Amino acid sequence: ATFGMRQSRNPLHGVVASYNPAQGGLQKTMAFINPLALTWELDFWEKNRALLDSAIGESAAQEAELEQARLLLTASVARAYLRGYAAARQLEVARALTRLRRDLVALAETRYRTGLDSLDGVQIARAEFENAVRREAAAQALVTLQKDALARLMGEGPDAARDLYAGRSAPAPASPPLPRSLPLELLAHRPDLAAALRRAEAAAARVHVAKTMFLPSIDLAIAGGFEGSVTSTKINKLAGYLFAPSAIGYAVSPGLRLPLFQGGRLSGNLEFQRADYDQAVDSYNETLLQAAQQVADAIANLKRARAEYEAQSRYLRAARVQYDLAQSRLRDGMKDRRETVAERVDLLESGFAQRALEGDRLIAAVDLYQALGGGYADGPPLAAPKPAPESDPLTPAVETIQSLGGG
Repeated sequence: ATFGMRQSRNPLHGVVASYNPAQGGLQKTMAFINPLALTWELDFWEKNRALLDSAIGESAAQEAELEQARLLLTASVARAYLRGYAAARQLEVARALTRLRRDLVALAETRYRTGLDSLDGVQIARAEFENAVRREAAAQALVTLQKDALARLMGEGPDAARDLYAGRSAPAPASPPLPRSLPLELLAHRPDLAAALRRAEAAAARVHVAKTMFLPSIDLAIAGGFEGSVTSTKINKLAGYLFAPSAIGYAVSPGLRLPLFQGGRLSGNLEFQRADYDQAVDSYNETLLQAAQQVADAIANLKRARAEYEAQSRYLRAARVQYDLAQSRLRDGMKDRRETVAERVDLLESGFAQRALEGDRLIAAVDLYQALGGGYADGPPLAAPKPAPESDPLTPAVETIQSLGGG
């Protein structure tokens, strides 16, 4: 049973007039204006505070999810740009290789016509030339695809990124050094983890609200306004009587709410809110484990990419020294042109592989940035963890009421 009256906290404005039956040959007219009607709930159990915390938590979770969407978009744009950048640099090397293979075909044909070589050498040179043409076409297609993907991510047409890698104006991205250690607290900067935490806190607040419904509550209602009545012979003076000081009236009435005879409704709602909280906690734990795994995988992948890139860079330097030595021997007459061209081919092949590894290294750095929620920069301090719903001081009282068959 419920005793009392509940109204909106906002003022209710209105004008009401009533006509009573004739009394002694006269009719009585009554009018009142009620511009003030307020209720105040005495929040003994902090129910309204919990409702506010739940709303704030849901709002913060939505903001964090928006930041997560921005992070995913930013990382996707960075990957598309870096893949296109690496492919554009590979395309430069592929074109140089195609020109060099064409020269080797001409050289092999000349040697065959002069009887210095067999037809097998010509066929091998032609096959290697066609392979170089195929690789150049693949690199060109990859550059075009990455440009189109980047334009789509930016919400622009395909022509927006057409001249992005033209010439040598494209800046070479730099990969910052990896710190010696990455504390686990950096995971708090991940928007998806923050959203999961806020939703768990909001669910915990709703559990508290469900517990307060088992306990009595007291409301205080305040109403005030003007009231006046006149007989039909003085109806023209009603307005004057209505706004006279003597017409002012008010009422203060307390209300008591006792949650009796609910038929299990309150217990069912509490179990539902607890299940919702358990689901939110499981989602947070899963997000936390996934975040830790992504960071560990990203670090391992970045270390692998850097090791491969550095090894290929050393190999490229060795190939460049070998090519310089071959040119010196060619000028001294100690080598023919075919051997020098072969050294040049090895140098370009090494450069082509290095361009691919450079792209992998930069993309691995982007993966780590995303796994950490945006980089290594210090984020906001971690909030103090809130207690679990079962540690709520209302829990013993609610359990006692339920054991007596209440709720």
